Formats: sequence, C-alpha cells, structure tokens
Amino acid sequence: MDFDYVIVGGGSAGSVMAARLSEDTSTKVCLIEAGGEGKGLLVRLPLSTVAMLPGYGKLHNYAYQTEPQPGLNGRRGYQPRGRVLGGSSALNAMLYVRGHPSDFDDWAAAGATGWGWADVLPYFLKSEGNQAVGGDLHNADGPLQVNHQRAPRPIARAFLDAAAECQVPANDDFNGPEQEGAGLYHVTQFGEGPRNGERCSAAAAYLHPVMDRPNLRVITKARAERVLLESGRAVGVRYKGRDGLHEVRAAREVLLCGGAFNSPQLLMLSGIGPGAELQRHGIEVALDAPQVGQNLQDHLDYILTYKTRETNLLGLGLAGAARVARELWAWRRDGTSMGATPGAEAGAFLKSDPALERPDVQLHFVPGLVDNHMRNLHLGYGFTCHACTLRPWSRGEVGLNSADPAAPPRIDPGYLTDPRDEAAMLAAVKAARRIMDAPAMKAYRTRELFTDGVTEDAALLEVIRARADTIYHPVGTVRMGDADAPLDPECRVRGVSGLRVVDASVMPTLIGGNTNAPTIMIAEKVAEGMRAEG
Repeated sequence: MDFDYVIVGGGSAGSVMAARLSEDTSTKVCLIEAGGEGKGLLVRLPLSTVAMLPGYGKLHNYAYQTEPQPGLNGRRGYQPRGRVLGGSSALNAMLYVRGHPSDFDDWAAAGATGWGWADVLPYFLKSEGNQAVGGDLHNADGPLQVNHQRAPRPIARAFLDAAAECQVPANDDFNGPEQEGAGLYHVTQFGEGPRNGERCSAAAAYLHPVMDRPNLRVITKARAERVLLESGRAVGVRYKGRDGLHEVRAAREVLLCGGAFNSPQLLMLSGIGPGAELQRHGIEVALDAPQVGQNLQDHLDYILTYKTRETNLLGLGLAGAARVARELWAWRRDGTSMGATPGAEAGAFLKSDPALERPDVQLHFVPGLVDNHMRNLHLGYGFTCHACTLRPWSRGEVGLNSADPAAPPRIDPGYLTDPRDEAAMLAAVKAARRIMDAPAMKAYRTRELFTDGVTEDAALLEVIRARADTIYHPVGTVRMGDADAPLDPECRVRGVSGLRVVDASVMPTLIGGNTNAPTIMIAEKVAEGMRAEG
C-alpha cells in the first residue's frame, strides 16, 4: 500500500497531523494506531478517567512502569499513556493549559528557531474553539472545544476561598495575560449540542469527523514495529495488525507521533539511536544518534490527601454511590453533574519566591481521595491537592528493554537526581499545605493522611521520596533545536531524510503547565509548515 504520508500514533499530535494533512485532497495519508477508535462511552464520559487511569485491564492505557528510582527510595513509578485514537487526551483530566509564554521563548533561545511565544500563539489560536473566554489571546472557531466546567463541586470553590485567604490572587483564565493565581480549570469538553458534557479528545476534535475522507486511511489495533529505511531515507512502516505483518510505503514522509516514550523506542527499534544501546539488543545501527531517548523530563508530583465527612465528592460509600448513579443519569440527560467532572476541578499557579518572574509551582485540587493514581482505594470520602514543580532540573532517559516491539520501553525519569529539585519539591508541598490549612479548607477536614504532624524539612522530604510520582507530563526525549539535538526546528530527524517526529518528545524543555494543549499546538504548526513546503 502506498501513501504520501504514513503517521505512527493517533494521539494528540497524530490526530491533528492526519486531519490537517488530509485536508489536501490530492494527498494520501495513512495513520497507524495501536489502540481502538476511542468513540465509546468509556472515553466520552469524563468521569471514566477513574476507570482508565489506574491501568487495571489496560483500558486504553499502556500503563507503563519506570525503572526503580533511587530518588524515590528505589520505587518503580507508574506512567499511564493513552493507547487509543486521541492518545492520552482520551484519558486525561481534560485540562486546557498552554504554559507560560516565556517557556516558548526559552525553546527559541535554546536553538529551536521559530518556536518563541509570538511564533506559537497563532497555532494555539488555530486549534482552539474556546467557549469559556474571549479576547485577543483566544479563538472560538478552532476544532478543540474548550469550556468552563459543567458543574464543579462546592468544595472546589472552597479551595479558591482558601487560596484567597492565603493572598493568592483569583485567576479565571490561566491562559490569559497572567498565569499566576487560583481558579477553576478550563477543560477540553463539548459544551452544547448532542455531545454536551462529553470529553473532547484530540481524536473527537480533529480525527473522528473526517475519518470517512477517501484520501485518509486509519488503521487501528496495529502495532508499528519499525520504520523502513532505504539509502538513508524513511520509505515506510512495518506494522503488526490483526491478521499479521504488513508494510505501508510513504512516498514523501513518515511521521512518528507516539509520544515521549514510544517515539524514541520506535526510532531505536529502527536502528536510529545511541549505537551502544542498539548493539546491546542486537539491532543493526542505521544512524548513531546519541541524543535519541535522552533529555527525559517530567513533572514530579506530591499528593496531599485528607479525609472528610462531606459526601458530595468522588468516594466509596453508600451515600456517594447513590449520588453518583443519579448524577450519571443527569450527565446522560443534559451533560452536567459529576459525570462531567475533569477530576482536577480547581488549581493554582504559584511562585515559591515572590521575586520570581513566573510561577514555578502548580496545584491541582481534586474533590476525591487520590492515592497512588487511584490504585489504592479508601472507604469513605476525602479530597486531594496535587503539588508539582514546573521546571525540574533532573533529567532521565528512555531506552530499550528488548528488541521485541511488543516489549515496553525502558523508562528512567531520574526523579530528584538533581538536588535542586529536592528544595523545589519541598517548597511546592509547603505552598499547597498553606492553602489546605487555611480556614475555608480546614472546615472540611477530619484528618490529613500520610503527612499529619510532619513539619521538619528532612521528615517531609522522606515522605515525598516515599509517595511522589508523575503527574503525567513526560517530554523531551527526541528534542528539536540546536545542532546536537536529534531534530531540527522543523522536527525533521537529522541524518535521515523523509522522517519527522511530532509529539511531546520534541519539546526541548518542559513547559510550565499541562502538556496536552502544547502538543496539539506543535502538530498544528508542523502540519502547516509541511503543507507550505508542498
């Protein structure tokens, strides 16, 4: 089978690339996705995150584990990643956050020419169908639906009251002129019509509406095994489908959109990566690219958890179960209620030091008791405040566990390997605690779990090492930028023609916030550049 473009991975970036490139009716596009179509109720219902995220049964989820982390007392971390059209946007908390404008200027300064804030804002706008707020920094006409939450819990507003009691300014738009402050998150969610209250994944926004295009073929339940290379050029992809091995040819380019773990893995399986790593697994080296898989960055997150007598929450109990059943019916009827919750309803961007030019701490407030990615369940009710530092110094890597394409990649985030991150995590947890100890939140509490009575820095750091883990923002493993980067600023793989990577792995550094909206922006920008090239 021959196409102009073959795309591997139908996640947040791949959905955009397939939809935008196939707008040209003279261009034939093939998209290969390991998971299913992502059209079912499990994806459409926002509350279903609580079923998909923990990884039991691997519902639309790769459910990866990391290597043991010395900085986390030797524990293996957990890395949920979407395995479905829409990728992680099909199981995330739907939060629409771009990051701080200076993050993108940092990219440009580091060699990613053309990726400063002024360069990327038009592509945020192009993607955005914002029904929540307007103004010059927003657009209402893009495919990605952005809305106010349908029915946030009263306790989420109490979190905002507590932040105000701590002199944190109110902010109703984290993507507006100022990022700092506390507010309710905007969400990627349909706000009207027959899909009112449903999740707006990248696939629902971009791909599902155009899957009947005659020049677009979407192959699901198909695992890419290698990029086909001939004379230094990518010419296609070999994949394992439901009925065996197949090859598709790309006359123009192969695009890898598998994310920060799967894209570097597929490059290495194809012979592109650190030579010693490939040889260790018996893979012939097509291109010795030492930086492929390096530069892994992630937001390490600590969760403050509290028990409460309040039952208007996500929880395990008779009263809550009956309420959830009623509210799921309400969601089916009109798109509101607890069924529409993103989970992380309120949040804040804070400066650990007032002298800082931009926030360095992000909080996510959840009206439910979250412990170990919802894999440790507690009877009764509680609420949670996540605290993460936005620009970690620690760096990790992605490698291979095996030359078998079905084997998971080797993931080593290197959490807390840089001692500067210890001080930053302590500051983040203390900032979160101040808000949770304020009167508006204290009124809801019966007791604090895990850190009750822990006040000394050394003891608090030990609790962080024992319990912290990802908040799901891995990036950077096939970075674009300077001459040492695996990719040039157009996301083309250096040393191989006809091959690009387009996903969160291309980010030179982490942005100050959630990574889904920036990943979609990256794909919009690269797709437009490719179409302009002709």
